[in-house]
Parts: sequence; C-alpha cells; structure tokens
Amino acid sequence: MSAVDATLRLVLGDQLSDTLSSLGDIDLARDVVLMAEVMDEATYVAHHKQKFVLVFSAMRQFAERLRSRGVDVRYVRLGDPRAAASLNGEVLRALEAGAFSRVVVTEPGEWRLAAAFEDLAHIAPVPIEVRPDTRFICSRARFEAWAEGRAEWRMEFFYREMRRLTGLLMENGKPVGGRWNFDPENRKRPPKTLLPPPRTSIEPNRATRDALIEMAARFPDNFGALERFGYPTNREEAETVLADFLEHGLPLFGDYQDFMRAGEPFMWHGHISAAMNLGLLDPLQVCRRAEAEWRAGRAPLNAVEGFIRQIIGWREYVRGIYWLRGPDYKRLNALGADRALPWFYWSGETDMACVADVVATTRDHAYAHHIQRLMVTGQFAMLLGVHPDAINDWYMVVYADAYEWVELPNTHGMATFADGGIVGSKPYAASGAYINRMSDYCAGCGYDVKDRLGARACPFNALYWDFLIRHEALLARNPRMAMPYRGLGAMSAAERDAIVAKADATRTAFGATVRSP
Repeated sequence: MSAVDATLRLVLGDQLSDTLSSLGDIDLARDVVLMAEVMDEATYVAHHKQKFVLVFSAMRQFAERLRSRGVDVRYVRLGDPRAAASLNGEVLRALEAGAFSRVVVTEPGEWRLAAAFEDLAHIAPVPIEVRPDTRFICSRARFEAWAEGRAEWRMEFFYREMRRLTGLLMENGKPVGGRWNFDPENRKRPPKTLLPPPRTSIEPNRATRDALIEMAARFPDNFGALERFGYPTNREEAETVLADFLEHGLPLFGDYQDFMRAGEPFMWHGHISAAMNLGLLDPLQVCRRAEAEWRAGRAPLNAVEGFIRQIIGWREYVRGIYWLRGPDYKRLNALGADRALPWFYWSGETDMACVADVVATTRDHAYAHHIQRLMVTGQFAMLLGVHPDAINDWYMVVYADAYEWVELPNTHGMATFADGGIVGSKPYAASGAYINRMSDYCAGCGYDVKDRLGARACPFNALYWDFLIRHEALLARNPRMAMPYRGLGAMSAAERDAIVAKADATRTAFGATVRSP
C-alpha cells in the first residue's frame, strides 16, 4: 500500500462521536482527519453567541481527543488567513497539500451540505464517499420504508416501531405497563412549594474559556448573552450532565414536563439535546440508561416512557420527515401566513409575561424547553400569522441545539402547522387559558388572561378565536378541532366581528405587519 492510498476523513462540527462511521476503519499510519471552522458554517444563520462557543470549543476538544489516540488531525481555525470560506474549499485545500486516494465523510444532517458534497464530487480529483450516519437508530432508508404506502405519517405509530426495534420498555413483545404512551399522566401542575432540583452547570474549561473570549470579540452583535454559559463541551462533561438529570430530574420529569414557571429555565428537563445533537452523547445509550432507572425502581414508568419517546420517537421521527420531504418541505405555507415577526422576539420587551420570560431564557441560555417553544413562541407566531420563513429562521438562530433537520419539522410542522398536517394532526392553537393552566406566568402578567376584548385583554385570546375564524374552511372539518368550532359556532356575528377587529389591532400594535412579497 502506497502513500497515495491514504484517506482524508472529514468530520463535521456536529459529528463529535467516537463511533462516527467515517472513522470506523481509520488507518492511523496513513489517514488524516480534517476538521474545519469555516465562515460559511458560522454565518449561514446568525447563530446565538453560545452556539458558537459550544460548537467550536467542542470541536477543538474532540480534535485533541483524536490526537491523543494517535490520529493525524488537520484542524483549521476560524480566522486562519489561509483558510477557505467553505468546507468544500477546505477539502480541496487539504487534497492539494497531501496525497490522498479518496475523501470519506459521514452524511451531513442538512440538505444544503448534502448538496454541497454532491457538488464537491464533481470537482474533486478523488472520489467522495458519503457514509450513513449510524448514530441514529432509524436510517433514512428504514424511515422511507416505514412511510411508504401510509396515508398519514404519525409519530405515535413510528414510535411503536422504534420500541419494537430497540426493545426499550418491552417485555415479551408488548409494552411494559400495558400501554405505549403515558402522556395523559404527564400534564400536571406542581405544587407551589415544590421546586425543581438544582442542576449541574458545567464550569467552562480552558478551551471553553478561550472560545468565550474569542467569540465575544468576533461576533459581538449576534443575539444572546454569554455570562451564563454552562453547556458540556466534551463527552465527560456531557456524561456529568446526563447523570445529574437521571438522578435528580428524571423521577419527576414525566409529571411536570409540560409545566412552565417564570425564572426556571430547566424545570425537570434533561437539557441534553445540544450534547446529543453534537454527538457527545449516544441517543440509544441515553435511553437505555433511563430505562435502567425505571427497572431499578428509581424513576416511574410515566417519566421514563415520556423521556424515551422524545428521543427514539420524536427526535428520530422529525429527522425522517426532514429527509423524506426534501427541500420543498420548507416552502410549504398551508395557512398563508404573511406577517413579520414582532421585535420583542429578539428584545423580550413585552408586557406578555410568558413571551418575555421565554425570550429572556432563550437569550441567557440558548435554550427553552419544548412547551415553551411549542405553546408560547411557536403558537403565538402562528396566531399572529407570522410567515414561516421568519419564525423558522428565529428558531435556527436562537437555540444551541438547533440544526435544520430537527428544528424545521418541529417549527414548520408542530409549532406553526405551516406544513398543513404532515407532522401534526391539528394546529396546536390555544387561548390564554392553556398558558394559565400550564404555567404561573399569568399571575404576574400585565394582561388579563380572562379578558378577550378589553384594553388589557390577553393577546392570545382574541388571536386564538380569530385564528379559528380565518382558517375555518381548512380546519372546521378536522375532528380534533370539533370542540373549538362548536364554541365558535355559538358566537354571534357581532362577537366574531369584534374578535377580528381586536386581533387586527393586536397585530398592528405588535408590529406583525404584512411582509413585502
């Protein structure tokens, strides 16, 4: 074997896993691993400042982890005057610098990079081998086979398939406890005296401290604060956060996972999605450790089932939808939404206590839990009629765990119903009563959650009924929308007119103006 048989192995910034398929057959004597911080990836959206720190610190530490195992790593830092602007440019530069017979990469998580690597294959002087990402439980091919011939692609049925495949929470081919889903038990309101457990915040290590200084200087105008950065940036730190959650958060996670409390960003949630999406934690192993907590009697079944469902059910499902539907999915706008995103999504300057708290949490932690994203910022954008591009872009910018494969189906499908029902069987639309039931926000809000039309009426209320009025032709036949449409049917024409006028005034006051074509 000659030197020209060496392989250049490209590792992307969200592929920081020891088990990565592109590294599986590495020849330590000949091969080179390329990792690159490039401006195209840093700026394709205006990422939260903490996202920069998290990804670049984690990449640099993973490179050192590989080097400690004898791997030859070619690492390119952002700002290197010799660096190319794109990953493709860095691959071509590396090929010019060394004698390689091929390039190997694990399939990327986003369409734009898949297209970029297809372009690279046409111009590179050596073959480009793209390998499946085996870190996911369900391959893209398996998801396509599951979806083929189905009239609807509902997550619940996919989830059952994943339970059977993995054996998680299964006994003799049946779900433990006699049920697949314990979600009805996971919507409780915690007593006021019950506080969420203190959670481990990782003290920045040297690589992270350096990244904090560098990114603050390089991206000073990007959204977000850096003072409360506490993300794990290597496998050992991620394991610490996971162990803390399994011991202190998981036992009550099921009961209170849907509840929101002002000033409490994490509640009983795992806060491990960013680490999983980077590759620092293996999703299946995370689920097996949660299952072990139930089998040992340290966590109840409803908590463990709900947690596992979010990973092998929802996480795997949205990735499958993303790749199955392709780039045209993002262009769907089933509700004809055409409004601008209000500025308070960035500033947090609003009298709406729920929105102000979620935006503040997002700014300070690059995080908000799933009900805050779905039923506060996502739902409110849908009720306002915000154009899908505007709210999708916001979610991609502000969260540390945001990659398009996971964020787009969640936002476009679940939160805003822009896909017309591909992901969700109905819009997640609700009045202020839902926020009041599932949070403590309303007690300290400048608006009255019980008022619909007054000067200080909760904005969710008129906007909710106006949403039903505007989309009656599309939604009234949906059996899951029967109850609210019965309520709408009982209203007089004068009441409906007043609701529409109030909703229009609210949009104007909040700056949710019609966007230019």
